[in-house]
Amino acid sequence: MLGYPWAVSTYAYLGPVGTFTEAALKKITTAQDLRVPYANVTAALDAVRSGEAEYALVPIENSVEGVVARTLDELATGTPLVVAGEVTLPVTFALMSTSANTTISTIATHPHAEAQCRTYIAQRYPHAELVPTSSTAAAAQALSRGEFDAAIASSAAAEHFGLTIIEENIGDNDGAVTRFVLVQKPGDIPAPTGDDRTSVALFIDIDHAGALLEILTVFADHNVNLTFIQSRPTGRELGHYHFIIDVEGHCQDEPVARSLTELGEICDEIRFLGSYPREVRK
Repeated sequence: MLGYPWAVSTYAYLGPVGTFTEAALKKITTAQDLRVPYANVTAALDAVRSGEAEYALVPIENSVEGVVARTLDELATGTPLVVAGEVTLPVTFALMSTSANTTISTIATHPHAEAQCRTYIAQRYPHAELVPTSSTAAAAQALSRGEFDAAIASSAAAEHFGLTIIEENIGDNDGAVTRFVLVQKPGDIPAPTGDDRTSVALFIDIDHAGALLEILTVFADHNVNLTFIQSRPTGRELGHYHFIIDVEGHCQDEPVARSLTELGEICDEIRFLGSYPREVRK
């Protein structure tokens, strides 16, 4: 448990049962909490927007494959939501099928999982067709229905769907970690803990040379350390981007507060995405 202060609640998460997201959610919930799987990140976040769930846990970045674009886009441009906390989870992958003797011509998995197992797939199944799914557990579920020859997912998914593990720990990188964010409707901001992270989406009025440098200079001038930065298209027109940035510190900390005030003079819009306790990995 990470020690978040909420009581029994309803949590949406990227499903189905057996995803890494569910495993991460179990770290911060109790057996009494209601955990509801959704088919994709958008559906899980929309459950919070509609009031079906109080919180949603969704993946945001992986140490090997990078960002989860849909999560970033939903937070930056969808109906406002804020991050209330984060959790990290080591991820390992297994190749599974309905039988140990299956001839494997099709392998289903999530694109992030496929990217983390490329060397294994190229060496062992170079001619197999790779089929993308909404999650690794969705691949295992589809495999259990006979839709594919094999799937790459977690060992927990194999157990849940009654599949046979052909080989475990097939990832190309040992120590891969995925970061998940716990999202809720805007409201009360958690009090500073002394080890916090603040997330914002920054939109500039007109793209111009030095725009990113102006933003970074503000944080540097106030000695605020950036832990994450990503540019994403705004969808308005080709070549128009916004920046999603995580910094060390709470929005009530003076250096962060001053930075956000100054950025208000530079940016066309700032969307506050939350100040929340960081998870310290051991």
